[in-house]
Amino acid sequence: MMRPAPRRLVVIAVLALRYIAALAADKIDRHALVTRHNPHVTAIDPWAPLSVGNGEFCFTADVTGLQTFSDYYHKSGIGLETQARWSWHEEENPFNYRLRDANRAFSAYGKTIGYPTNQGSPAGKWLRENPHALPLPELVLDLARDGGAPIAPDELSAISQTLDLWSGTITSEYQLTGAKVKVVVACDPVRDALAIHIESPLVAGGRLGVRLALPRGHALATKNNSALDWSEPDSHRTTILARNERSVLFEHDRDGARYLGSVLGSVPITFWSNGAHEMRLSTLTGEVLEFSIRYVAGGANPAPEAGTVFRASATAWEKFWSSGGAIDFSGSTDPRATELERRVVLSQYLMAIQMAGDFPPSESGLTLSTWYQKHHTEMIWWHTAHFALWGRDAFLARNLDSFVNALPIARRIATGRDLRGARWPKMIGPDFRESPGGNPLIVWNQPHPIHLAELLYRNTPTPATLARYRDLVLETADCMASMLHWDETRKCYNLGPPLWIAQEIYDQATSMNPCYELSYWSRGLQIAQQWRERLGLGRNPEWDEMIKAIAPLPVNDGKYVALESHPDTWDNVASRHDHPSFLMALGQLPGDGVDRATMARTLDAVLKSWDWETKIWGWDYPMIAMTAARLGEPKKAVDVLLKRDGPNNSYMPNGHNKQRDDLPIYLPGNGALLSAVAMMAVGWDGAPTHDAPGFPHDGTWVVRSEGLHPLP
Repeated sequence: MMRPAPRRLVVIAVLALRYIAALAADKIDRHALVTRHNPHVTAIDPWAPLSVGNGEFCFTADVTGLQTFSDYYHKSGIGLETQARWSWHEEENPFNYRLRDANRAFSAYGKTIGYPTNQGSPAGKWLRENPHALPLPELVLDLARDGGAPIAPDELSAISQTLDLWSGTITSEYQLTGAKVKVVVACDPVRDALAIHIESPLVAGGRLGVRLALPRGHALATKNNSALDWSEPDSHRTTILARNERSVLFEHDRDGARYLGSVLGSVPITFWSNGAHEMRLSTLTGEVLEFSIRYVAGGANPAPEAGTVFRASATAWEKFWSSGGAIDFSGSTDPRATELERRVVLSQYLMAIQMAGDFPPSESGLTLSTWYQKHHTEMIWWHTAHFALWGRDAFLARNLDSFVNALPIARRIATGRDLRGARWPKMIGPDFRESPGGNPLIVWNQPHPIHLAELLYRNTPTPATLARYRDLVLETADCMASMLHWDETRKCYNLGPPLWIAQEIYDQATSMNPCYELSYWSRGLQIAQQWRERLGLGRNPEWDEMIKAIAPLPVNDGKYVALESHPDTWDNVASRHDHPSFLMALGQLPGDGVDRATMARTLDAVLKSWDWETKIWGWDYPMIAMTAARLGEPKKAVDVLLKRDGPNNSYMPNGHNKQRDDLPIYLPGNGALLSAVAMMAVGWDGAPTHDAPGFPHDGTWVVRSEGLHPLP
């Protein structure tokens, strides 16, 4: 006969169960959090196309589930494209242009150094435009009928389209010519492949099919938001390599830039080609057309079964949302909380499908083409730092490894400018060759690899992390040290001239000692010294001297200004637009050289008198919020983060951060938002110890978070 458990053990067991229940109750229901923000579209909205992707491949669809209304969306909102980060093209270079052909001479501390800033010369123009992205085929819903007219937007009714974030699947339902149509699309998580499922009575007999149209490229006459180029069909080739009743293999080639596409049907496919750059897929068996399509740069290209893609997408996205960080604002009474939560969830999705590949993308990701799809290295922090803060280090590491691989190029750039170490270019294609313009004089890109490597080390402080990024950190810092110059009169180290600061409005030939960049130089060198100590190398005495004697952050009338050489920030309204970058010295950065009282006055001056209308960018709002949070001003942080009347601070139904007309989307805004919210939720080194130090503690905000990491 069993004896009853002692009362003390029963009490302990009950308390343990209550504790476990409390933990479970406090745990975020991630499925509910994510899916309550599934984008849902009920009308044709060119600002609300939906995308699926895997980090280096992305497909963007209109309300038909395909790219049927591409011209309308491009002209009226956000364009529809399919892009892969490996797909590039380069025009012929008959004059063998080199970067030095775009050089201009600049005086730098008694030396004359050529920088390739002449972007208007023939060499400068070619070098800026090449290489450029080569877009993949457009997939268009095609209705066979007399006259062959394409489907028009006004032919659709009863529209209901949803992006299920938990499975990465777009489901589009609508009426077309009185018949129901359902289109389901998903992207494979590891292969650049789509699965497409179409069901409708119109499919029967091959009447409703899918047309593949292969563009020549982008219209390069337009730098940003370029239209697809359908001109000069004889200048590129589309070749059918193989076909049978269920599959098609084709090749596209333009000047040696080629890709292969393969189609695999779940049912027998009827295939038609016009012999040039169009194909049509349909089926004669039933009311369902289902197939997969895969793209590769070359080699074997078997497309997976469509069902395999749908299942793999669902598995991968459930894993994504179930791991890493999460933040839940439910229970907040501030009416803006739901919108902020929506922006955060959708920004995580957008950054994962477009910013997590092997080569960093442009500011428009893989949705559309801007700056010829070249990456701007000064944006790498806003593109990827949030991955480390949200516990998704692998995505940041993939981007940062591209810098590790490009170290030989950065070393050559440094040598050519009489510098040591590795000097990072600014506007780059996959070859990491920089582009002419003001780009070579940008300097705030230089410390980013150090800061990003440190974020990874903080999350995984192992010898393997140190070994992986050792050369990247130390050679980047060595170049930074060689960019400082001793001022014997003032007994300090100056930065510049020449240089182009983050607030891109000042004369590059004369700019010296910018506030943010000086603080970043100090921070970058200090991190590099810590890495030397971790590696057992000991501190570099020269770097310590530079940290100690770097020029002070410039101040005028009790407030920080952009530049010591042009201290007119608060005297001249023309100097109060673009990025208020000096705020980043205490915001993105922990504040080396910063006096907090001076920065507090500077923040208030920006909020009161900055020229927001002339030009401000989407990432400026989160950046300013980060400064407010570090200054112990959480209400100001939230107010600026959600500033409703601020230009370039609106987020579309799909989560994209809208900018000006030629920049319909701007992903640095999404990335900056994620960094700011993580910081506000879990703090930073030295932050107040209470929960959510960056949010007001007046009862209006309820902030629950999991898996987030603080900033330094």
